[in-house]
Amino acid sequence: MHILKRKKGNQEYFYLQHSFRNNGKVITKEIYLGKTIPKNIDKIKQKLEQENRKELYKKLEKIKENFQKEWKKIPNSVREKELQEIAIAFTYNTNAIEGSTITLSETRQIIKEIIAPNKDLRDIKETESHYKVFLEMLKKKESITNDLLLKWHKNIFGETKKEIAGKYREYLVRVGDYIAPDWQDVKNLMSNLVKSINKSKSNSVELAARAHYKFESIHPFGDGNGRIGRLLMNYILWYNKYPMMIIEYKKRQAYYKAFPRGEEYFVKYFVKLYLKVNNKRIG
Repeated sequence: MHILKRKKGNQEYFYLQHSFRNNGKVITKEIYLGKTIPKNIDKIKQKLEQENRKELYKKLEKIKENFQKEWKKIPNSVREKELQEIAIAFTYNTNAIEGSTITLSETRQIIKEIIAPNKDLRDIKETESHYKVFLEMLKKKESITNDLLLKWHKNIFGETKKEIAGKYREYLVRVGDYIAPDWQDVKNLMSNLVKSINKSKSNSVELAARAHYKFESIHPFGDGNGRIGRLLMNYILWYNKYPMMIIEYKKRQAYYKAFPRGEEYFVKYFVKLYLKVNNKRIG
């Protein structure tokens, strides 16, 4: 959303231009402001933003509604297999983003056929553990607490990273140029994050995006933050009856680039991707 200035003869005219996505297409509209920029321009922008958000939330609710209709049609025996396939795909992608060399087909072999490829034993163990944690997460609803996040971490990394598994860090960490908050603030920051998630009345897709962004910004663990953050994101979606979201390894660059640009940018990136992935459910 930005202001345009156009000249007609000796006169200048101002317009507020904004773009939005509709049925996969980017639509651009302009609002005439006058010969001068109104003093209440911020209120005009705010009102327009609210209108855009209403349309966005309608689409997200439509996705939820249609997903639930689809899910109810699936027999229980088939649902279990579907969840297993989602767990395999999610486990492969989330681990690959963090550097695992286990392929999708190898992930399926490890889980379904109990065949270990000629790969790093640590990656194999974390594949097995992540799959189990993900499926257990989907079958048992629990309150989002620090204890729950610590349990996920311990269960995934208990065999491969014993020194840090199930513990918030007590030292400084750096991710590229980003320096995470002081370790002495981690417990307090995480408690505040958990409270804000549980009290939030935001749309669940937006909440999942914000929770993921804030979690990664705190970077509470010595390692494994991405995997726990993406578990948390999907936990929020799943238990609010929305389809889950798999950040694909092959599309990881856009995901990486969204974080340094701030929370609002990341939320917009995430929601845009979510709408694209679930486009057929908007219909």
